[in-house]
Amino acid sequence: MELRTVNVTRYVTPLREGGSLPAIAEADDEFLYVLKFRGAGQGVKALIAELIGGELARVLGLKVPELVFANLDEAFGRTEGDEEIRDLLKASVGMNLALHYLSGAITFDPAVTKTDHKLASQIVWLDCLLTNVDRTPRNTNMLIWHKELWLIDHGAALYFHHSWDNWKEQAVRPFVQVKDHVLLMGATELAVVDAEFKAILNEQVIREIAALIPDEWLAEEADEAAERREVYIQFLLLRIAASDIFIKEANHARETRF
Repeated sequence: MELRTVNVTRYVTPLREGGSLPAIAEADDEFLYVLKFRGAGQGVKALIAELIGGELARVLGLKVPELVFANLDEAFGRTEGDEEIRDLLKASVGMNLALHYLSGAITFDPAVTKTDHKLASQIVWLDCLLTNVDRTPRNTNMLIWHKELWLIDHGAALYFHHSWDNWKEQAVRPFVQVKDHVLLMGATELAVVDAEFKAILNEQVIREIAALIPDEWLAEEADEAAERREVYIQFLLLRIAASDIFIKEANHARETRF
C-alpha cells in the first residue's frame, strides 16, 4: 500500500469553503488536485485525518478520490498577489496532501439523491469509527460524480489527536454527534455492515494505512513519531473492537430523531 508523490506546478484557484483554504492546483503529472495545506488551520493533523479516513474508506470499498502526497517547492507562490494565500503557501513548503479533482462533480443533496440503506450504513459506520463530525446536511462532504457517491474531506475526523488526552478512553466512547449525520435515517443495516467491515479491518490493514503517514507529520524525532503512529493504530483497533458501542448510539439516535 502506497501513495504517489507529485510536485505542485501551478496554483489554480482557492476553494474558500471553511477555514483551511484548500485550493485547486496542477501537478507535474498534468492532473488537477484539491490541495490540502500543512500550513492551514489544523496543520498536519488534518492531513493525517484525511489520509487515514480516505484510505480506510477505500479499503472498505467506498469511493474516494485518489490521495497523493503533494510536494510544494520553496519558490512556489513567491509571485502570488494575495497576501493570505502567499503566507499559506510559505507555511506549507514540503509535503502536503491532495485529492484528485473530480471535474464536473456536484455536491450531494439528500433531497435529490436517495442512498440505499446498505451504502448509508457503510458511511455512517465509517464516520462513527473515525469520529467524523463533518458529514451533516449543512456540509455533506460527499459528491456525485458519474452518477456515483464519492466521499471527500475527512480532515475533521479523529479529533482525539488535537489533545492526545485520554485517547484510550476516547476510543471506546459513543459517537454522540452521529445524531447530526446526513445519512443516519437510512442507516438501518449497521449490524450487517459491522460484521463485514470488522472482517476487513484487521491489524495488518490498520498498520499498513498508518505506515503511510510521513514521519515529519507525526513528530520531529523518529522515536516520538513511532509512538504517535502506534497511538493511531491502537485507537482504531480499540474502536473497531468496541464497535457495538457506537452502533448502539447510532441506532438510538436514528430511532429518537426519526
